[in-house]
Amino acid sequence: MINKYIPSVKDAVVDIFDGATVMIGGFGEAGSPIELIHALIDQGAKNLTVINNNTGSGHVGLAALIENGQVGKMICSFPRTANSTVFPDLYTAGKIELELVPQGTLAERIRAGGAGIPGFYTATSVGTVLADTKEHRTFDEAAFSGKQYVLEKAITADFSLIKAHQADRYGNLTFNKTARNFAPIMAMAATTTIVQTSNQVEVGEIDAEHVITPGIFVNRIVTVSNPMQESKLIAKGVSYP
Repeated sequence: MINKYIPSVKDAVVDIFDGATVMIGGFGEAGSPIELIHALIDQGAKNLTVINNNTGSGHVGLAALIENGQVGKMICSFPRTANSTVFPDLYTAGKIELELVPQGTLAERIRAGGAGIPGFYTATSVGTVLADTKEHRTFDEAAFSGKQYVLEKAITADFSLIKAHQADRYGNLTFNKTARNFAPIMAMAATTTIVQTSNQVEVGEIDAEHVITPGIFVNRIVTVSNPMQESKLIAKGVSYP
């Protein structure tokens, strides 16, 4: 019988290894799997390459993982946002690497990785420093003629950590509105997808037409009934660990 549920967040991240590439869902606070991130801090894997929309806020969640010295490189679109001080300070000090990727390009690189597409051309970043070292190409087709495009390579990962609203034991998932963000494509682009969900339901309770991420892309699920909210932790001045 298929049952992808595991007992705890500790068990969920136990085999994330030093040097792993880890995708972490979330658009700022929305959809950020804080409990899984904190479990990864406790687990201690180091020299991680992390793919996320941003670099976290305050001293919890992703920012805490970075502050704990476990991230060697960030691949993201917004390295500095409101309440973000940890990453900017470390980057300025030369203690962490950054690969800056426009947000739409980041999403498409992840989607391409999950779809088995090694790369694609886009006009985004042409004429900027982000395109300086990349292959440029023009196309003859009328819709694209006269423009330059740069080659962007797909992104895949060893692990993805994502947050779902509902999950059944097969791994079928739904998400809570904008908390969906990068989660579905990250689930497709990782070798091992680890999910925290606030609602564990029986197989069949999720209408098949409402499944956002099918269980084939999910490896492990852990129930976190009352997930923490990043903004509330920051308002209280919480630091982790």
